[in-house]
Amino acid sequence: MQGNIFIIGLGLIGGSVALAIKKEHPNVTIFGYDTNQREMYRAKILKVIDFEAESIRNGAEKADVIILSVPIIETEKIIEELSKLNLKQNVIITDTGSTKKTILNKASILSNKGICFIGGHPMAGSHKSGVVAAKDTLFENAFYILTPTPDLPREKINLLKDLLAGTNAKFLEISAEEHDEMTGILSHFPHIIAASLVGQAHSYEEKYPLLKRLAAGGFRDITRIASSNPSMWADISLRNKGVIINLLNDWIHDMRDIKNIIEKEEYDRIYQFFAEAKSYRDQLPIHSTGAIHSFYDLYVDVPDYPGIISEITGYLAEERISITNIRILETREDIYGVLRISFQNIKDREKAMDCLKRRTNYELFLQ
Repeated sequence: MQGNIFIIGLGLIGGSVALAIKKEHPNVTIFGYDTNQREMYRAKILKVIDFEAESIRNGAEKADVIILSVPIIETEKIIEELSKLNLKQNVIITDTGSTKKTILNKASILSNKGICFIGGHPMAGSHKSGVVAAKDTLFENAFYILTPTPDLPREKINLLKDLLAGTNAKFLEISAEEHDEMTGILSHFPHIIAASLVGQAHSYEEKYPLLKRLAAGGFRDITRIASSNPSMWADISLRNKGVIINLLNDWIHDMRDIKNIIEKEEYDRIYQFFAEAKSYRDQLPIHSTGAIHSFYDLYVDVPDYPGIISEITGYLAEERISITNIRILETREDIYGVLRISFQNIKDREKAMDCLKRRTNYELFLQ
């Protein structure tokens, strides 16, 4: 494949898309644009892009494919801007936003002019951000959702899939409505719940000064996603508000039921509530990437003596296994002396498990 690819938004996602495209199609020319001049400069220095575009117009009017990798509200504004430009007749435009219905509604102004727009959402992420964290393997084995409209020519969809083949992602084609419902259930709603749990704990901190220290274990783990970018999640919440409000209404109804059975001390129903949750949760796939990016953690049951951390990280370093984070779980239930090591991907975690099994007698486990 040859041609000009224009990527608007050169953060983690946009940069990783660029690297994946270049890996599979070295003959394409990638132009990039970002309102953050420093990020655009970094993308050029790191060879994520071939050329910097002076403006959206400058890059868009010479592009064969345009990829929008910016927040949802900005995506909608840029779609309006693109509709007023002199684009190539056969240009394909796609995005990477995590809601689809409002974006596709806005993209109708392009479709009405015969311009091809295909909604997209690569379901992958990282604990790091910015173009310096971009990598061509970010989307490997992740789901890459496409939401083409029913009247879109099949050859256009296939062209986009071919361009993105270097992501090594699993492509799924669904409607925008299905996408927003499912990501609402599995990603948007859980982020709201996680943030509310943290907010509730914060509201009791004055009453219980030890609360923050006790939250260092399991509570911190189950609310990890509350550390996500607040601007992005405010954006998502407003753009998928119909789905989120319906989910909140259902959840409030369910919580009222749970409250009632606890008040009435109905043991069998309380047990059933937890048993059904455990059964369904235990059936969820372990090795797949879903709507919320995975945490590739390895837990090591270690003895409490000086030098234990340097011993374990030394073994991993000798076998050139990189880690993203490491910390001791200070407070936890039923577990003592646990070291949690986080990795960039499942392959690194598996290598680390093999390494530590061979070189130590410590108990290793996943959650």
